[in-house]
Amino acid sequence: MNDNVYDALSEVHGGDSHWAFGTGFDQAVEAEISAPAPAGVDRGDLVGYCLMLGDDALVYAQRLSEWVSNAPELEEEVALANTALDLLGQARVLLARAAHVEGRGRDEDDLAYRRTDREFRNVALVEPSDDLDFGRAVPRLLIFSSWRLALLQRLLGSADPVIAAVAGKGVKELAYHRDYAARWTLRLGDGTAESRRRVQAGLVAVWPYVEGLFGTHEIEARLSTAGVAADPAATREEVDGVIDQVLARATLERPATAPVGTIAGRGGRDGVHTEHLGHLLAQMQSLARQHPGATW
Repeated sequence: MNDNVYDALSEVHGGDSHWAFGTGFDQAVEAEISAPAPAGVDRGDLVGYCLMLGDDALVYAQRLSEWVSNAPELEEEVALANTALDLLGQARVLLARAAHVEGRGRDEDDLAYRRTDREFRNVALVEPSDDLDFGRAVPRLLIFSSWRLALLQRLLGSADPVIAAVAGKGVKELAYHRDYAARWTLRLGDGTAESRRRVQAGLVAVWPYVEGLFGTHEIEARLSTAGVAADPAATREEVDGVIDQVLARATLERPATAPVGTIAGRGGRDGVHTEHLGHLLAQMQSLARQHPGATW
């Protein structure tokens, strides 16, 4: 896979070119994506899990890209844009894997741009906008990166070659994302009275979505037993430890905000989302839907 996913847009791919993500996978990644599902693993479960991991990355990448031209400093704009590109790269591979295993003739572009919100499987944490409040963006990135890093570390030995490959590259990326967010949390929390107030308010705003990170979906439970997935509940102690350590050093308080509830026990992994996702997809998918079949 290209280090920069946008490099793929300028490549020549003949009649199979796609205008959205592009098709810039190298041969090694192509071979992994087209590998058969691990023995004994339900194909539908594998598709669902790849969508879960891929949608988390895709939706959050879209949210982070909103900081381009809006970050408080050029250096932070570049850092957030690169973080978004890292996650977009993960999403590309996972959605391409889901499309291949599904076997319905769809590709990564179809899954990114032509599904409805009820077909997305992402966690709720990635859905709300930061409303261009850097004090909200920082704690959300700290929480998400700490959680996803802990998850991907447990997926390094996944029985699925694509998930293992994404984890292998992703742990390096997520380690940087977490370090970046932690440094800014310390800088804001232990800074001025105003910076501390802003980041504490941002922490309170995103905290209701934290509980949803650790619920175990039935697909995750089955694939964990098969050695393909990782149980998110198993990451809780590690993630709590990281966040508590950062908050303590930043003189910030762990919020006591009630978590966002589910509907009849169903949440983002089941396609039940907050009102924010529909607005995000309307923007993200608008060009692709207005020009179906277009190439770039």
